[in-house]
Amino acid sequence: MTEETLTLMTWLIPAGPLLVFFIITLFTNRNRTLSWALAWAGVIASLVLSWTVVANMVGLDVHELAHHPVQYASSIDWLPFGPCPPQEGGNCTLWLDMGVAVDALTTIMLFMVPLAVFMIFVYSVGYHNYGQPRGTVKGVPNHGQEDPLFSRFFALMSLFAGAMLVLVVADNLLLLFVGWEIMGFCSYALIGFWYARDYHLQPGDIPHIPPRQAARKAFMTTRIADVVMLLGIVLFYRSFGTLNFSEAFTLHGFEHAIAGIGLGGIALMTLLLFTGTVGKSAQWPLHAWLPDAMEGPTPVSATIHAAAMVSAGIYMLLRIFPLVAVSLENNPEVGWIIAGIGAFTALMAATIAVAQNDVKGVLAYSTISQLGFMVAAIGVGGYIAAAFHLITHAFFKALLFLSSGSVIHGMEHGAMHVHDHHTDPQDMRYMGGLRHKMPITFWGFLIGGMALSGLPFITAGFWSKDEIFAHAFHEFTHGNPLGLVVLVMLGLAAFLTAFYTTRQLAMTFAGKPRTPLAEHAHESNKFMTVPLMILAFFAVVLGWLGIPDHFLGQDLGQINFVHHFVLTTIEEPMIELHEAGLTPIDVHAELAWSWAPLITSLVVALGGITVGWWVYGRRPLEKDQPDPLIRTLGPLHTFLNRKWYWDELYHVLFYRPTVWFSETFASEWVDKGIIDGTLHAIANIVYAIGRYCKRFEEVVISGGVDKIKDGFLYFARESRLLQSGRIQEYVLYSGLIAVALAFMMLFVSIYGGMDWLNSLR
Repeated sequence: MTEETLTLMTWLIPAGPLLVFFIITLFTNRNRTLSWALAWAGVIASLVLSWTVVANMVGLDVHELAHHPVQYASSIDWLPFGPCPPQEGGNCTLWLDMGVAVDALTTIMLFMVPLAVFMIFVYSVGYHNYGQPRGTVKGVPNHGQEDPLFSRFFALMSLFAGAMLVLVVADNLLLLFVGWEIMGFCSYALIGFWYARDYHLQPGDIPHIPPRQAARKAFMTTRIADVVMLLGIVLFYRSFGTLNFSEAFTLHGFEHAIAGIGLGGIALMTLLLFTGTVGKSAQWPLHAWLPDAMEGPTPVSATIHAAAMVSAGIYMLLRIFPLVAVSLENNPEVGWIIAGIGAFTALMAATIAVAQNDVKGVLAYSTISQLGFMVAAIGVGGYIAAAFHLITHAFFKALLFLSSGSVIHGMEHGAMHVHDHHTDPQDMRYMGGLRHKMPITFWGFLIGGMALSGLPFITAGFWSKDEIFAHAFHEFTHGNPLGLVVLVMLGLAAFLTAFYTTRQLAMTFAGKPRTPLAEHAHESNKFMTVPLMILAFFAVVLGWLGIPDHFLGQDLGQINFVHHFVLTTIEEPMIELHEAGLTPIDVHAELAWSWAPLITSLVVALGGITVGWWVYGRRPLEKDQPDPLIRTLGPLHTFLNRKWYWDELYHVLFYRPTVWFSETFASEWVDKGIIDGTLHAIANIVYAIGRYCKRFEEVVISGGVDKIKDGFLYFARESRLLQSGRIQEYVLYSGLIAVALAFMMLFVSIYGGMDWLNSLR
């Protein structure tokens, strides 16, 4: 195909799901069959277009890709923001461009995202009981009945998928952020999909919060990080003069940015953008939203944890890796912050997962932990290792979540059969014996669990984790103590991962059913089981594409496809930056073979599986038998089961002060005290002035002016009686007046003359 055709295909990759969202919302929402068929069609179109682009990219020579990492790119003028500089001349306008670009990193994401999303879409049809009698209660699970909001679900899921694909193909930070924020809305809408659901928990039940509350928690937590990330984007544009990745991440681009904001500004920019990953990928301290996000339907959980949302945070960090690399050289504390947060999150979340009883809750904390692996790898410069684990984790975590949803589906069927609406179908303490009841689900869960545990040499998870261990060990042997810290913490986390995964498998599938729900569970429908088989295949074979070239000290040639292919994304700019002394990372320096990381991988994986089997698998739990860890760990088990009390701590540190600030300070003191007090004082003054004005009006105006007015009116009223219109009366009145005047004159004349004579005397 021509480059123009492939570029056009890249533009169209997100178009299918986005268009389907509007079609379902506006036209087909009442037709459930047509709605899911359109959702399938949209994601299949994206899958075909994506894999066509992928096939053409994979067919290129890696040396050609290294010199021209962006093979298919196009942009359009989107937003005018000012005239051209005077030195450029002419009456031109500067535009902010929006475009798409495909390089090796984009390619592996285009391989993973549409496939995982399509599997989830297929699964969702069966999960929502398509073809069963239609449920009538909206906003709650309609067990055994078709969800009444079936069409809405597929509309939102299509928007979710389209937003992730926009983010993947974006050639700049702003368009990436657009997809990023649309996913934030979709996660809010889908986590709270069962908005009317409430829980009536009994002592000993797994803590749950209503989905609507979980949705708000996820939205607000990630928004905090996104605001900080947006500041980083603004600083990025201010420093580089562009938001385009390939234009910014050049030696010239970094020299221009450093001249403007200095190396400290580069470090600050990196941390601002990294905060977006902390929120989106649920890293400590903004991790608390992700476990509660399990309140949404299981396909939503799988999408968030595997195909989109949390993967977006790691992908963004990989996209800005040259920025991270420059910060590592000149501000080592950036590496300690990124790798430290990642390693601590990985270990902390793994310890919590050990003591959880919710089949989806264990996987939620597993995701937080595995994302910590990726963040820690990036913090020590392990670009390839993080990208590799991102892809393998997406497949086996999607497999695990869909398998857990199948288990819950089977348990819900058992609850309907025995009319038990009180037992939590997600509680592993009430399961057991499902291996024979749900064989396909069991094998899917087993393969996914072993991939998560890092079962050596077979599963994809082993090879991607081993790559992270190898890079951390390489950093340690080259004088970076951070490498040893990461290796030890991630090694412990990996051991716990294998342990809690084996515990989960044993509690769910081993032994005999511990409740009537498990006794009457049955295998899920084909819509749900076929995706498990396909994802299980990739959870195994995908890791073979990342076998090291010098595995076991033997020169195997360039068999590490992932390393050589993905490296082309940043190879050329990283070489320039390294030669200029701006980064310590030499991408051409191959990791020397060492047995230490391999032995670490083997010990933690096999050791964790063995201990887990010894505690839970050797003698599966009986009915009402307490978890052996409760007696072994004592109060520590409570601490881990309560998730390190992070929610309670945040409640004390943030929630209560916020409520006090809003209810007491803002409402009582500021609003009612200052604002209302000021307004009331002004009102009282104005009222007093008005009262005195009213008194003035009554006394002066009404008492003075009005009386004069009343006098004139009285005189006018009385004198108008003289105007009768009769001549005789006028003559009579005139005569009387004349007589009166004559008498008056006579009187004045007589008495006035006498006074004059007297005065002469």
